[in-house]
Amino acid sequence: MGKLFGTDGVRGVANEKLSPELAFQIGQAAGRWLIAQPDIPNRVVQGRDTRRSGAMLGAALAAGFCSVGVDAVSLGIVPTGCISWVARHQEYGLGAVISASHNPAPDNGIKLMTSEGTKISAEGEEFIESHLGATLESRPTGGSVGLLTTPREEISLYEDWLLSLVPEKLDGLTVAIDAAHGAAFELGIRVFERLGAKVISTGTSPDGMNINEEGGATKPGTIQDLTQVHKADLGVAYDGDADRAVFSDSEGRLINGDRTMAIWCAHWAKHGGLDPAAVVGTVMSNGGFEAYMQSQGIWVHRTDVGDKYVSAKLREIGGRIGGEQSGHIIFPEHGPTGDGLVTALQIARILKREGRPAVDFYGDFENWPQVLVNLEVARKDGWNLNEAIQSAVRSAEESLGTRGRVNLRASGTQPILRVMVEADDMGVRDEVTETLVGVVLGELGGTIYSRVDLTHALGD
Repeated sequence: MGKLFGTDGVRGVANEKLSPELAFQIGQAAGRWLIAQPDIPNRVVQGRDTRRSGAMLGAALAAGFCSVGVDAVSLGIVPTGCISWVARHQEYGLGAVISASHNPAPDNGIKLMTSEGTKISAEGEEFIESHLGATLESRPTGGSVGLLTTPREEISLYEDWLLSLVPEKLDGLTVAIDAAHGAAFELGIRVFERLGAKVISTGTSPDGMNINEEGGATKPGTIQDLTQVHKADLGVAYDGDADRAVFSDSEGRLINGDRTMAIWCAHWAKHGGLDPAAVVGTVMSNGGFEAYMQSQGIWVHRTDVGDKYVSAKLREIGGRIGGEQSGHIIFPEHGPTGDGLVTALQIARILKREGRPAVDFYGDFENWPQVLVNLEVARKDGWNLNEAIQSAVRSAEESLGTRGRVNLRASGTQPILRVMVEADDMGVRDEVTETLVGVVLGELGGTIYSRVDLTHALGD
């Protein structure tokens, strides 16, 4: 077997690559890793999204934990943020989420978290992979066998904590919500209703196979239409496991991660709640967003694409917010990873505090024209050492100056180079893009695989 853990844990088609047998073995091996850690409770809390395969894989995973003497607490269908919060605030050594996030229903995944609510370490993953299916020297029996329980109290504790994040309440706000038939189909609606908002919802009838199918954070057209039809103050779309959220205004315009962070930062900078005056974005964050932040006295730190890079930079600078265009936003004071419900409540709170609907914020800045061209190249190795390509990049950067940016990076899994060009003028953007793409293809061979206008999109 090759490397099991990827960026988001173990992923695959349920009952094929990710079989119940494998889930059981992961539970056993992770349980053995947990037992070997000093001063950490031998208990794991786990939850899942609404996929049909989730209960099967969750039962197998819990059985693996129990078979080595680790107690397992199953919360059933809950957002990823709930498991992270419970693992941090209650007596647990591990958290486990059975979900494939925004992937289609046949896929599923297992993601393990530490007692601090963060992804398990690379060393932990290596231990688990090396102990998969290993023969146990001895098996616990009797009272030493792990106990599987299914309480609900800790979900209520998480819900009460979410409510405490909005002391102003949300009376008078109309909020449209698309729960993607996913993990937030109940809780992601109920917290808004309990805070007094009028809620118009869709994506709240999961059947095990329709998760992410009709909408959600990766198909925001659904929430954009719903928000526009009902002229709601705010539209919210979660993804399948609700670790991220994107938004819409009453004109049906998308509010992606950049705009979400801009709204939050500008508000708290004005009210003395942004210290340091900084935000963490990625190399894909729009230049218009950065220019607007600078106009508000807020510094934008950029990282590579990926929440682990955003998290690392937030820790380095002591930042209060960071994230990606996709709607994966991290508020370190509320947790070390993305939580779509937290993000949604943070934005709704600002609307309430300002007494303005989302549509009033959209004009705060204009996105710069941004394009991503994916090049399927004949040979990818050594592209970053090619002098002609590097010279073309330098020339592009010089011609853009402070009016734009260039980012050239390789796909980690495909023979593809990604060329991102951004400028404050669309003509300039396209001219620079055409020149740079021509040089890359001329040097490496290949064709244009796809071209995506990211000016108003979700990004990676």
